[in-house]
Amino acid sequence: MLQIIFNLNWIAIGLAFLVYFFLGYIWFTVLFAKPYRFSLGKENETQEPLAPIFIIGPGICTLFNLVTTAVLFSALQINQMADALRWGSLIGIGYLAANTFTIAINPNIPRPILYGIISSAYHLVGINIASFLLIQNF
Repeated sequence: MLQIIFNLNWIAIGLAFLVYFFLGYIWFTVLFAKPYRFSLGKENETQEPLAPIFIIGPGICTLFNLVTTAVLFSALQINQMADALRWGSLIGIGYLAANTFTIAINPNIPRPILYGIISSAYHLVGINIASFLLIQNF
């Protein structure tokens, strides 16, 4: 297992991380800012600057997701775009979206379905872009 981790394409992982992380910024602050705030019941609150944990924490989680995906791609010898997108979609729906909805369905999120749709769509798009980047030879 350690041999697989040492042999990963860390440039591809780094690029995938930057793209996925930047997509999150655009997704939640520009494209879907109002519906996202509405899903959280914060549509009438003034937006405060985010504490570092709300920026660094998701970044770390995204990095773990990408390294895990790269290990999976290596073990399964995924190196074609069509296969990467199939597996990216499977990971996006089967793990990331399902987990997002699991987290959303709790009493602290007033509109869990809307929250789940917005966040799951982000992860589905993000992991597919990342999957494409992970199979590139840099």
